[in-house]
Amino acid sequence: MALRWGILSAGLIANDFTTALSTLPRSEHQVVAVAARDLSRAKEFARKHDIPKAYGSYEELAKDSNVEIVYIGTQHPQHKSSVLLCLAAGKAVLCEKPMGVNAAEVREMVAEARSRGLFLMEAIWTRFFPAVDALKSALAQGLVGDLRVARAEFGYNLTHFPRAIDAAQAGGSLLDLGIYCVQFISMVFNGQRPEKISAVARFYETGVDDTVSVLLQYPGGVHASFTSSITAQLSNMAFVSGTKGIAQIHKTWCPTELVVNGERQEFPLPQVSKKAYNFPDGEGMTYEAKHVRECLRKGLKESPVITLAESELLADILEEVGKVIRTPSPQDKS
Repeated sequence: MALRWGILSAGLIANDFTTALSTLPRSEHQVVAVAARDLSRAKEFARKHDIPKAYGSYEELAKDSNVEIVYIGTQHPQHKSSVLLCLAAGKAVLCEKPMGVNAAEVREMVAEARSRGLFLMEAIWTRFFPAVDALKSALAQGLVGDLRVARAEFGYNLTHFPRAIDAAQAGGSLLDLGIYCVQFISMVFNGQRPEKISAVARFYETGVDDTVSVLLQYPGGVHASFTSSITAQLSNMAFVSGTKGIAQIHKTWCPTELVVNGERQEFPLPQVSKKAYNFPDGEGMTYEAKHVRECLRKGLKESPVITLAESELLADILEEVGKVIRTPSPQDKS
């Protein structure tokens, strides 16, 4: 039976997720409604994607009894209100990352989903790529030995996206790109909480964090680091090293290649008809969509891959980094 999706927002990322859904069998996934705050935009989106219903308010979508699950692709500061609206209407929710702009928001959404017994997941699509499964398997088999260090980078010049440099819309590299690095590190260290976080940052002229470098210390003296940037192209690779070797993924956000101790494996994206995406490698969103359907058909209330507890942890880490980079040093105070 097809999972019936409602799309909340008619923006760029919502377009890509809806396009990805259209490449999957209609017997498994169907988009039945879309909502935008501007009805004309919703209708235009519906025409483009052949969606039967278009709404000019998020409330109408939440009330649509034909919608099983809502994909939320609004801008970061609107995530919480959108998630709570849909949960209150009894809908399952897949919310784009970061789920909230701070840890308190994420905890409020998680508590609401749990109290209502509804499915909620943060849309960290990277976790569902076959290359990531292969990396987790390699680590579990001990192919790199005892872990010592993990490192991730993700940086592109995103200053042509107004939202990315807008402080009022929670722009900046940390929430937009740093979350990809943090989730990689969290996965490598099995959701452990770092004991210590240090960080440095450069700020953009609008006040958002431009480029951030972070060091995370974990129990046992092992550590991880990452750099994110919205003004500089970085290596966009991630690796984990241990006492026996090293494993690397290329393209931190959408890995299709894994190299373990010099042995390369490739995991091409799904070969579907060439659709137009706003962002590179949008086909990879299909892995996430399939996982959500499996969870719901099993009656799960959260993903075993991206648990709600881990979403809370990621929010805690990002919030702590944000505090560190905005705390003046003693030299600055003098």
